[in-house]
Amino acid sequence: MKLIIQIPCYNEEATLPQTVRDLPMQIAGIDEIEVLVIDDGSTDRTVAVAQALGVQHIVCLPRNAGLARAFVTGLEAAVARGADIIVNTDADNQYQGEDIACLVAPIVNGRADIVVGDRGVASVAEFSPVKRLLQQFGSWVVQLASGVATPDATSGFRALSQEAALRTLILSEYSYTLESLIQAGARRLSVVYVPIHVNAKTRPSRLMRNIPQYVMSSMATILRIYTMYRPMRVFFFLAGLMLVGGLIGGARFLYFYAQGRGAGHIQSLILTAILLIMGLQTFLIGLVADLIGFNRKILEETLYRVRKAELEK
Repeated sequence: MKLIIQIPCYNEEATLPQTVRDLPMQIAGIDEIEVLVIDDGSTDRTVAVAQALGVQHIVCLPRNAGLARAFVTGLEAAVARGADIIVNTDADNQYQGEDIACLVAPIVNGRADIVVGDRGVASVAEFSPVKRLLQQFGSWVVQLASGVATPDATSGFRALSQEAALRTLILSEYSYTLESLIQAGARRLSVVYVPIHVNAKTRPSRLMRNIPQYVMSSMATILRIYTMYRPMRVFFFLAGLMLVGGLIGGARFLYFYAQGRGAGHIQSLILTAILLIMGLQTFLIGLVADLIGFNRKILEETLYRVRKAELEK
């Protein structure tokens, strides 16, 4: 069984050496371990450092495309190079290499398709109290959206089986962590969390520039991906709110009309008509979105089969 450890990098010449040195050379149940560096348009000596460290595979993106694009590029490259399991870790040495054995064990044993490292976000000393709270809240929201127990939604330290990698399709330009979990839940993939350790911070986060930007980007990603995979729930919920509001307004008008005071409450009747029409339209949009969702599933299955066929050539 072959394991490829992928490391997305953007200007990581200072931290990459320690990250690579901490990677394990042997793991129970694994026959081969190789390292893949995805250079996301670095302007420093990241590629030269990776070559000097003896990294087996280096993939260079022509320009900085973002973490999500680098992650997907790494999965595609790792699968093409024969990986049975892919582990993703950060180049800033946030995660401890010795925990990779814990990540791959559930996949080696056939118990999981995806394994995510749980940092214990409520107690990570490197996180500020606000960031801890946001991490916990975000994980709770992703758990509701994905239907998968999610103690640490934003952990980038994760292992994927070859099958899970072939089925992964990331559309977000912000981050892969949230989208991949919601996607895994929608596709009924087995997701397991294992406790891990983190090292002291080596540099500020590049993904989280400030708290408002982080919250807005994360919530937009969750809402968009959840709507993509659960359109009927979203649109039927919105339609239900409008229809209930319309019925309440209609009942209010009828109440006053029965008392002979209907002429003074025409606004309730107008609002009722508007809400009922909008509710019906939203309901129909939900049906159309659900039908489009079936087409998306067909396309995703086609993409999976194409990837599988290319791998078997």
